[in-house]
Amino acid sequence: MASWVQAAPLLPLLLLFCLSAAGGPLQEEAVLDFPSKTPINNVVQDPRSGRVYLGAVNTIYQLDAALREEARAETGPREDARTCTPPVSACQDTKPTPNVNKLLLVHPANGSLVVCGSRYRGICSLLNLTNVEQQLYYSDSKGERTYVASIEDGVAVVGVMSTYVKDGNTFNVFLVGKGYGSLDSSKLISTRILQDYRDWVVFESIVEASTVQATPFVPKYLHDFRHAFKEEGFVYFLFSRTMGSTDNKNFTFVSRLCEDDPHYYSYTELQLNCGPGNRYNKVQAAYVASPGKDPYDDSADSALCMYPLKAINERLVDLISACYSDSGKIAGTPAVDIPYSSKTDEFCTSRIDVSSKDTLNNFKCGADFLPAPLASKPEFALQAEVAITRTEILTAVAIAVENDHTIAFLGNSLGEVYKVRRERYGTGRVVWRRGSGRCTRCGSGGDRKLRVTSGQTGRRAVDDGCWFSRCTRRSSCRRAEEKNGWLWSPKQQCVKIVSFHPPNLSCKKTQRVVYCAGPCSGRLTPLSSSFTVTLYNCSMGREDCSLCKNADPKYSCVWCAKRRSCVYEKLCIDQATEDPQDTECPDPQITDIIPRYGPMKGGISVTIKGSNLGIHKEDIKAISVVGVPCIHQEDKYAVSTSVFSYMILQDPIASSVHPDKGSKAGGMVITISGSNLDTATREDITVTVGGVVCFSKAMTAKEAQAFVGDIPYFVNTLQDDKLFLDPPSSQPRALSKRHRRRRDTSSDPLDLLIKFGNGEWVVGSVHYERKNEVSLLIIPAVIVPMLLIILISVYCYRRKSQQAEREYEKVKHQLENLEESVRDRCKKEFTDLMIEMEDHTNDLSEGRIPFLDYKTYTDRVFFLPSKDGANDVMITGKLDIPEARKAIVAQALNQFSNLLNSKTFLINFIKTLEGRPDFNARAKVYFASLLTVALHGKLEYYTDIMRTLLLELMGNYVDSKNPKLMLRRSETVVERMLCNWMSICLYQFLKDSAGEPLYKLFRAIKHQIEKGPVDARVKKAKYTLNDTGLLGDDVEYCVLVSDVLVHGEGPDVTPVKVLNCDTVSQVKEKIIEAVYRNLPYSQRPKVDSVTLEWRPGSTGQILSDLDLTSQKEGRWRRINTLAHYNVRDNATLVLSQVLHTQQNYDQNQDSQEERNSFLDDDKVFHLVRPDELDEMKSKRGSMKDKSMTKAITEIYLTRLLSVKGTLQQFVDDFFHSVLCSGAVVPPAVKYFFDFLDEQALKHENVDEETIHIWKTNSLPLRFWVNIMKNPHFIFDVHVTEVVDASLSVIAQTFMDACTKSEHKLSRDSPSNKLLYAKEISTYKKMVDDYYKGIRQMVSVSDQDMNTHLAEVSRTHTDKLNIQVALYQLYQYASKYYDGIIQSLDEDPAAQSKQLTLRLQQIAAALENKVTDL
Repeated sequence: MASWVQAAPLLPLLLLFCLSAAGGPLQEEAVLDFPSKTPINNVVQDPRSGRVYLGAVNTIYQLDAALREEARAETGPREDARTCTPPVSACQDTKPTPNVNKLLLVHPANGSLVVCGSRYRGICSLLNLTNVEQQLYYSDSKGERTYVASIEDGVAVVGVMSTYVKDGNTFNVFLVGKGYGSLDSSKLISTRILQDYRDWVVFESIVEASTVQATPFVPKYLHDFRHAFKEEGFVYFLFSRTMGSTDNKNFTFVSRLCEDDPHYYSYTELQLNCGPGNRYNKVQAAYVASPGKDPYDDSADSALCMYPLKAINERLVDLISACYSDSGKIAGTPAVDIPYSSKTDEFCTSRIDVSSKDTLNNFKCGADFLPAPLASKPEFALQAEVAITRTEILTAVAIAVENDHTIAFLGNSLGEVYKVRRERYGTGRVVWRRGSGRCTRCGSGGDRKLRVTSGQTGRRAVDDGCWFSRCTRRSSCRRAEEKNGWLWSPKQQCVKIVSFHPPNLSCKKTQRVVYCAGPCSGRLTPLSSSFTVTLYNCSMGREDCSLCKNADPKYSCVWCAKRRSCVYEKLCIDQATEDPQDTECPDPQITDIIPRYGPMKGGISVTIKGSNLGIHKEDIKAISVVGVPCIHQEDKYAVSTSVFSYMILQDPIASSVHPDKGSKAGGMVITISGSNLDTATREDITVTVGGVVCFSKAMTAKEAQAFVGDIPYFVNTLQDDKLFLDPPSSQPRALSKRHRRRRDTSSDPLDLLIKFGNGEWVVGSVHYERKNEVSLLIIPAVIVPMLLIILISVYCYRRKSQQAEREYEKVKHQLENLEESVRDRCKKEFTDLMIEMEDHTNDLSEGRIPFLDYKTYTDRVFFLPSKDGANDVMITGKLDIPEARKAIVAQALNQFSNLLNSKTFLINFIKTLEGRPDFNARAKVYFASLLTVALHGKLEYYTDIMRTLLLELMGNYVDSKNPKLMLRRSETVVERMLCNWMSICLYQFLKDSAGEPLYKLFRAIKHQIEKGPVDARVKKAKYTLNDTGLLGDDVEYCVLVSDVLVHGEGPDVTPVKVLNCDTVSQVKEKIIEAVYRNLPYSQRPKVDSVTLEWRPGSTGQILSDLDLTSQKEGRWRRINTLAHYNVRDNATLVLSQVLHTQQNYDQNQDSQEERNSFLDDDKVFHLVRPDELDEMKSKRGSMKDKSMTKAITEIYLTRLLSVKGTLQQFVDDFFHSVLCSGAVVPPAVKYFFDFLDEQALKHENVDEETIHIWKTNSLPLRFWVNIMKNPHFIFDVHVTEVVDASLSVIAQTFMDACTKSEHKLSRDSPSNKLLYAKEISTYKKMVDDYYKGIRQMVSVSDQDMNTHLAEVSRTHTDKLNIQVALYQLYQYASKYYDGIIQSLDEDPAAQSKQLTLRLQQIAAALENKVTDL
């Protein structure tokens, strides 16, 4: 073991303890200690000041180097609850809770202390390093992105300060390693920023989309972090964890990542084994130090192992290189593992040429196309020999190196501290002990050792000073380099002074005190115990002459003019000619005046800052400003600073006035420009124009007066260009000059005069008409005939009105009867429906909703609409690959998967395809679905790609001035990716919340439709919501209850309701539905696979849709119904499986061929002949016939109202489950809506209506409408065309509710829109409230979203046909190969990552494509 130490004598070592057993105590007193009332959790030291900071439960202590308390900050108890999300004021059931310190870091760059506790979800704060009582930063309103530590007392948190570079700026950050807490965020490693920058806030995790952050595996692997440090550009974390299996055995790991890696691509773990057979397997503590020259040697049950950092780095490089070039193998043996992953296929399939050191250096921090994180397999763990073993549990370690001797201080669970030297002197001795407890932390700072122990009476921080013969450490000895200036005491022996020369020293002359060592008790004894020395530094805090002269005279401090500093008078040798005490101070200097401006009247306090502003307050004789005396406030005086009250006379200067002309009436806004206009307050300012004081606005209606002649008019309303007056009841007399000489001016116009203040304006004239006696004679001659005409008209109108009223009353009576009939029908049918739905509700309560599994759900959503439908290769999962090539293809597809994980490649791939004209909309949809499956294992990466493409798409629409059109149709790959993303993220929400009301709605519609006649041929029904699917005939029918026996399944009889007008196939469907109600549709027998037999007596009759007995009407043949066979109520029907014996097969074949021959004939109908409908539409006749036909047709529309009223409760329940923000809102919805809101704020031409449209297009239209119209996407059910027609009406209503535009309805509007016209306003409000409620919710951070996505990936990825998706995706890469290669060659980022070469390698393997290789 000595070989590697000597080869790198200055190399840092990582030392750690591994847990095994416990042992016994020893006892000795401490020299210095500091008692804490609560357990101490963390200890750090400021390397610049030497201060020690203790993070204890409920308190942060600030100590000086001698462990004396300087300040403390109380951090608890605080009102909190385990489930509380800050701020705590919004939480309930809170109680005082202790605050355990989780993390304590010194941030010297800005003089702050990073403190993270267990309260309020682990929020951190910044305290002042010089005074921890001063809090520099704290915020509990930034949301989950700022939760750093853990609320669980048993979860360890470690951290290390670092830097982060972005946009050319370097930011101070700290990296955090945290274990699993049930209520914590599950980030394993995170980088936290220490300042606000753009969208980042203090303590936010700024590195996202990383596997070691989106960690559903954290509860499974149980990480226990013990130490974090950085060295030579790398950050290291030391921890123990399980292997993720059912075995909870712990193993020790060290992980490393590059300090400048913004994506954690370089994160790699190396297992560390300690002792033979890895006996000591769980790390307890660690310390990094430079090594000495002598080794350890001992044995027992808990151990100390040492690992050279060089050896750790070399092994990590071997692992990374093996993954780059050798498929993860070292010397042919698999050495690399991918922890925390559900992938079972091959990884490390990329081929990078690492023969060149430059290439390896370029990728030393990983890349986006490589699997991450990496870890060593157990066989390639780094092994270390045991250096020290103990019989008790060792819990803490610190290392010191003196004179090339390595000293280890070991703390154990009993509160004892051992000092052990790396040589053959055994296990060491106990040098300190305090009661029974646990030594939790040992650290070094400068020349002191600090241990923290926990006992029954609390915890204590103990400073052991120097342990080497109680004199000093070498680093603290100024004469250590002189011969015998410092002596080494290796064997716990005290240094004894044998002689001292000279025997006496003049203390007065040398001003020096000499100490020597006393007995082994460790006490220091001065030569003269009565001699005391006081040291005083005159320059400290005495920067100018006034401050220097203000010093205590007993210290003899003087101002030395030539040195310009305050010194001890004997040291000021430059002023030998005069007494330094008589030196005059320089003239006062003023450096600042606060504030600079003030009101003309004065009356405010002003601070003058400067130097040499006197020594005593009496030195300030007078203060004046422009000759005006100011009052000196002596009580606030300090040397070099004086506070007083004064006036500053600063005249404003006007340079221009705009406009320079205006109306005499005033009322204009005048802008005055100039300098010194900020002098004084608004109350001090008066503006006049020509002696007239300016007002804030023109005259008001109350201030204005109006006159017409000699009578004032009341001014009712005064606007900028209008004047409204109330005229008087009597006619006024003229007062204008031009009317005074006239005798009669009653008919002449009168002036309208407006007065305001001293101004008068004539704005117009008013004319009063005189009464004319002649007109009085003409009026009766005109009015009398008019009255006669009016009377005659009224009589005729009244007669007609009475006739119309009688007709109206008649129609009204008919409508009331019709309304009453509809109401009664709705009530009756709703009651019947609710009774019959009771059974379905019971089924639901028993968990019988036939939800599809995740794979079938995604297959149907993604690929069922494709051209091949259910036969699509992604649904069948069958690839036509020769057996001999399967292994090669599988390996190449894995390489292609890694290539898709390169963001640079994928973005180029997508853009190249979208740039080709033959890449149509259907191809884009299919390609996006393939991509969704291929990247399902890394959904956080998929989300990152989607966000990037959406930002670009958003920019294009905003720049083209059409932002409202975004996301309206799936015209791009990213729009379909968003649709698939929503489908993935809302699957669990469908199962947990919205699925049940949707299934009930589907069942209610199906039941309501099947309750009445359904034409099997034209797909129309008597009861429906869709007017185009309404059966426009009154079909006579009756309900039959049939007793059904299933052949071969016992004597049990199932009563089934059917209609006598049902076809045989419809009867079969209803029977299968009733008999196999507990089975999903896919597991039920199909209609064509069963036969139906009617047994009216001892013999039976096979029923079929068409046979030789089918009724003919001219050229038309009617499909057989139960009425055709004369099947009665309570008839017995037998359902049998079709048996494929040869005889039965031949018979069935004949029957089937006969049936097919009938069905192939177009002249087949069920309830209504199509030609009758056509004849009715084209029938020509009288207007009366046409109106009667129309009336009869529209009468049937009342059935729509009946069905709507019956289903209303089910529709409302479903809408409420989807549009209720007060209930559970899927995190993906909140996350994406916040993303849209954030982006909208960055664009000026995006208003609230546009944001509403974006949200509607992204969620309701892309997901909910699709699910509503296709329930078979989420349920294992069969949706008939008739049911689909009614679902489409509800889906259209949902779409209308989500739009902002108002729908103007008229008599010509479609019946579907008129049907829900009354409810649409209520639904619109639900949508608005839903969007507003989501906006007010607590944000979902990137971290939490990635955690959720990673859990989905982990749970479902292995069930999908990923290899098939990769193969299908490659077909697009092959089709557009040349364009992709060209795009990659033109991209510098792609060139640096050798993406072209990798695609060529994949092409060569998959299709023997000739490349440039």
